Amino acid sequence: MSRVNQVTPEKASGKVKDFYEAIQKKMGRIPNIFLNMGNSPAVLEGYLSLSDAVGHTSLSPQLREQIALAVGQANHCNYCLSAHTTIAKGAGIADNDIIKARQGQSHDPKIQSILKFVKHVVETRGNINNHDVSNLKAAGVTDHELVEIILVIAINMFTNYFNHITDPKVDFPEAPAIK
Repeated sequence: MSRVNQVTPEKASGKVKDFYEAIQKKMGRIPNIFLNMGNSPAVLEGYLSLSDAVGHTSLSPQLREQIALAVGQANHCNYCLSAHTTIAKGAGIADNDIIKARQGQSHDPKIQSILKFVKHVVETRGNINNHDVSNLKAAGVTDHELVEIILVIAINMFTNYFNHITDPKVDFPEAPAIK
């Protein structure tokens, strides 16, 4: 049960109503996370703006989803794991590769390095060292990509924490449990 009152489309007004209409048009529905964010037009607008910025990075949609899955697993966010498993499947990522991403693994050496780094960033609360960055760069990650990876980590940390605190009901197919 959500810990905040959800702002339903019928009760939404102003900017929230406009944002809901855009979300409905894009996704075909308004997921519970957004009904919780609807309590603050600034939060909903901030999330949507940041999400739009993530979509304009040079990182592929598949890599962005793999990062989201690694962050969600490290933070034990069932809502985000369920949402991003569904989105990853829609982006063409195979079930086995979704599980691997959640574990911080990939068959691709560069992606493997990125996911290992992402997992380490979450586990250390961002307190990484020069060696961690050097390893990432040795795998072929550019400075441009690194700063975009940080953005993708940040937006996923926000949604993980947002969901932990507000506790929306999962309205995506449940992500399978893994060890």
